[in-house]
Amino acid sequence: MRDMMNPEIFFCDTYALVEIALGNTRYTKYITYVLVTSEQNIMELYYAFLRDYDQQKAEKHFQFWSYFIVHIPQQTIKNAMKFKLANKKDKLSYVDCIGYIFSQENEMKFLTGDQKFENKIGVEFVKYWPDSNRRSSLSKQFCRFSFSNKLENRLP
Repeated sequence: MRDMMNPEIFFCDTYALVEIALGNTRYTKYITYVLVTSEQNIMELYYAFLRDYDQQKAEKHFQFWSYFIVHIPQQTIKNAMKFKLANKKDKLSYVDCIGYIFSQENEMKFLTGDQKFENKIGVEFVKYWPDSNRRSSLSKQFCRFSFSNKLENRLP
C-alpha cells in the first residue's frame, strides 16, 4: 500500500494548514494538488486563529477549509490510537495520529512540518521557515490570504 501512494493527494495536518494560511512559500506548490483534512484539524486551526487574531479571521479559515474535510471512519480512529500507543515515546497528538493513519489507509501523503513525523513512511515533510527559529504563536505580520484565490477557484 505505501509504495502506491497517490502523489496528487495530500492530507494536511494543522501545521500544514496554518503554514498555507500564513503564506509560507515552502507550501505554495501544494495548493495545486488535491488537499484534504479532518474536522479535528479544522478545529485546531480555528482555535489558533481565534487565539492569535480574532473571530472574523478564525471564521474565514474555518469556513474555507471546511470544504476540504473528509470523513474519518471509526476503524481509522481505533487504528490511530494503536499507532499512538506504539509510538508513545514520540508524544504524538491524537489529531496527528488520526490524520497520519487516515493518509496511510487511503494511500495519500501526510503533509506536515512537524518534526516528529519527519522520518515516518508516507510523510511529505516541509520545514517550518528558512530560519530555524520557532514562533510561539501565529505571526500577525505574515497573516495574509492570497493563497485563498488559487484554492477558491477549485471549490465546487
